[in-house]
Amino acid sequence: MDRTVIAYVIYLLVSIALTIWVARTLSRNGRIFLADVLKGNEKLAEAVNHLLVVGFYLVNLGFVALYLSGDETIEDTRGIFEALSTKIGVVLLVLGVMHLGNVYVLNRIRRRGMLEREQVPPVAPQDWVGA
Repeated sequence: MDRTVIAYVIYLLVSIALTIWVARTLSRNGRIFLADVLKGNEKLAEAVNHLLVVGFYLVNLGFVALYLSGDETIEDTRGIFEALSTKIGVVLLVLGVMHLGNVYVLNRIRRRGMLEREQVPPVAPQDWVGA
């Protein structure tokens, strides 16, 4: 079997496994954070969590598929490792950037919600003003 094909198969297996692992980890651990962001609305938090996971899969697996092709032909075992380290490294960086982007946006939403909760309501009227 051609070494380039072997590298592609390994790349796909590792990248898809990493994407699934990261998505499941973020989904499981992000539920509590989303519930806090959404002021305790568990059903909405679960729905948003599911939508985020679906979007995460679509973007990452699409990137993995687009990044699959390469111009070079792999000649030896060293070439397999070099190609895999580059491709998988880029996939990991994209996963990390997407994760940080999601956390940043959700944290901004959370902070805005916390500020709204901390605001003191206006003072009730204490007297009538004559006309």
